[in-house]
Parts: sequence; structure tokens; C-alpha cells
Amino acid sequence: MQPTSIAVLGLGGMGAGMARALLAAGADVTAYNRTPDKAVPVGEAGATIAASAAEAVAGAEVVLLSLADEAAVEQVLFGELEGRLSPGVIVVDTSTVTPTFAVAAAGRLAGAGVLRVEACVLGNPAMAAKGELRVFAAGEEQAVDAALEVLRAIGQDVRDLGPTGNASALKLAFNLMLGVHILGLAEAVRFAETMGLDRGVLLDVFDGSGWRSPVLSFRAGFMRGRTYRPAAFRAALMHKDLALANQEALARGTELPVVGCALDRYADVLASGRGDDDAAIVAEPLPRGGGPAR
Repeated sequence: MQPTSIAVLGLGGMGAGMARALLAAGADVTAYNRTPDKAVPVGEAGATIAASAAEAVAGAEVVLLSLADEAAVEQVLFGELEGRLSPGVIVVDTSTVTPTFAVAAAGRLAGAGVLRVEACVLGNPAMAAKGELRVFAAGEEQAVDAALEVLRAIGQDVRDLGPTGNASALKLAFNLMLGVHILGLAEAVRFAETMGLDRGVLLDVFDGSGWRSPVLSFRAGFMRGRTYRPAAFRAALMHKDLALANQEALARGTELPVVGCALDRYADVLASGRGDDDAAIVAEPLPRGGGPAR
């Protein structure tokens, strides 16, 4: 890609991975994370580490966001960066938010002459670091076209979904499927153990069956070792995304009963103090609100 000045805000697993992919593609990356320790590896990879979000975006042509939730996007984009983004800057937002929020955010930025591209990214942190994500973009055609080089640097497959909100809807749909499928595998594990089978037997048979998928086999690895950190997708974020999908569906008169059941189970995870574990933690028996499971 042509040398481009990019600010990456949010250096969790996906944000740090995308920063590495952009560096590998030749971009000039300035990165910021509110927890400074998470920024260290990205700095060692070649990024300039900023002391604040405002410092990170100074002079940036593109601002890539990888933040935890709508509250974080609101705080950073419309709080810390209020008046700091020059007209013509492109905001590529990979955060998982609702379509309602996405449309509102695009409108607010447009009023300041800032373009917004919502980018639904599918994959895991390792794929992000290699530039192997699948990226589904939405927004004004002008904005998506202008951001194509950046999107291609982080993704091996980039598609335009059209109007703002479509990428957010797709991302929530995928995370909905992920959440309920992980829970289904977890309950199969717990049922097998209840019946006296070792979970390793079930997971070995699963891996050689027609039920196997790259996504579920990846989660089966967590369950097999009963080790859920470092998380590839934190349980707290899974709960958040399921809640967002449920909220949007209900607002449009659609009920998602399976999602409702999954929400209850992930709520138990949060109450047990295991929200920072991978979402596959649902394979373990967890107390309700009684502190972290042992």
C-alpha cells in the first residue's frame, strides 16, 4: 500500500493484530491504548506509541478503531477526539456496535466533514496480525473506496455491503451464531461428562465428524485444556454482542429465544467473575454470583 499515516486506537487482541498487519503493509502507524502495557508489543513491532488518543490522531489520514463497546466509541470518538479530526479524515470503525449506533455515528461525523467506514471483521487475533481477516465494509461509497487500501491490508477478503448499518448487522448475526454454537458444544461436553465420558473422547470424535468446523474446533481447544486465557473472544464481549443483537431484534418486533437462553448463560459467566476468559468458558460449571469458579 502507499505510505499512509494511520492511527490505531484500541490494542486488544484484534486491534494489536491489525496494527501489525498495517505495519507489515508499509503504513506509518501511531497507536494508543488506555492501558499502556498493551501498547508495548505494538511499539516493539514498529508503531509509534502515543500518550493519548488526541496525540495519536494528530496528522493521521485514517483512524482505525478497535474498541470494546458503544460506550468506549462514544467516549473516544465524540469525547476525547471532539474537534480533533480534520475534514477528510477517514474513520474505519471495526468495533462491534448496533446498526442504530452506526448510523447515528456516521451522521455525527459527517457534520464535521469526517468520513466513517464501518468494517465488520471476521477472524481471530492471529489472523488479524497476518492480514488474513475477512472484512465486510459499509458506508458511503466515497468513504469505502478511499479506505480500500487499509481494508485490504488487514483482510484477505474485502466486500462492500452498501449502506451504513449493514456491516454492523452482519457482525452481530455472526457473533450470535458463534455464541449459541459455542454454548451447544459446551453443553455437549457437560452432558458427556455427566454420563461418565471424558471430554477428550467427545472432542476427539467431534474433530473427526461432520460437526467439525474451524470455529468450533478452535473453541474445542480451549475446552480440551480447560485453559481459557489468553482469550480470543472474551466472554464479557460475547455477552455484550448477544445483548446488542437481542436489543436490535426486539426493537423491530422480532424475538430471539435461543439468544435469550445464551444471554442467561453468559450472564452467569460474568456473575462468576470469569468475563475476561474466552467465551468457551461456558463448558465449565460456574456458580451464580458466588465469585470465580475454582
